[in-house]
Amino acid sequence: MYRATILLLALVFATTLMAQGPPITTETPVMLGLEGNGIRTFGKFISTEKAKVYVQPIGIPYNVTSKFQIGTVLPFKVIKPNEQSAVKGLSDIAVFAKLQLYKKDGTAKTFRILAAIKETFPTAKTTTTPQLGTGLFQTYLGLIFGRISSKAGLYGDFGINIPSGGATKNLIYNLSFGVPLLPQQYPQKQLNLFLEMNGNYIPVADANTLFLSPGLQFIPGRRVLFEVSYQYPIIQPGNTLNKTNYRFLLGTRFLIN
Repeated sequence: MYRATILLLALVFATTLMAQGPPITTETPVMLGLEGNGIRTFGKFISTEKAKVYVQPIGIPYNVTSKFQIGTVLPFKVIKPNEQSAVKGLSDIAVFAKLQLYKKDGTAKTFRILAAIKETFPTAKTTTTPQLGTGLFQTYLGLIFGRISSKAGLYGDFGINIPSGGATKNLIYNLSFGVPLLPQQYPQKQLNLFLEMNGNYIPVADANTLFLSPGLQFIPGRRVLFEVSYQYPIIQPGNTLNKTNYRFLLGTRFLIN
């Protein structure tokens, strides 16, 4: 794994070709194109010490203006504990909004900052074992930034998740570096390589979880893209009762208009 990581890092920093797509596991500050009026869905398989989990969220973003976006996320979940029957159904539904705070464009490059808010509702069944949802309202407040050029993209998002009922708050942070593997061409065709890091920190417990997430993205045209990401934990709290072995994501995005 470490040898593969070193090779991937070397490839990322050695590649200097053209074109860019949105990051896979990190929020993007670009609200047009494949992050505009469209549909995003992906299957995420999560392997833990005590269970196998499959999540299929459907995200529907809508650009109210070029600087303001709203949307909803409908997640379907299947949980299969070891040596037990699977539980499946709709998990907690979320709605979100993004507002562009700052944009500076240059020749073949741009820098942008967005504010984001997401509200998650306890819509999933909590009478099952294991539960499909948290049973809590959750409010997320965060910032999204990105410095994007035709040769590379650096993206990040960070924020705080505030559950209801006095439950423990957690900080979420993600970072992504992407490079294209194909030159710019028309009709549009892109193959993008991403190296991402996905973190979650709980201040009260001083517990940090961090995943290294290499990924690949293929854009065959203006209205669709396909992406894959492998998430491997490099930091997990030692007292975690159900540690994650890995996560695997396979998804697609469609542009409606």
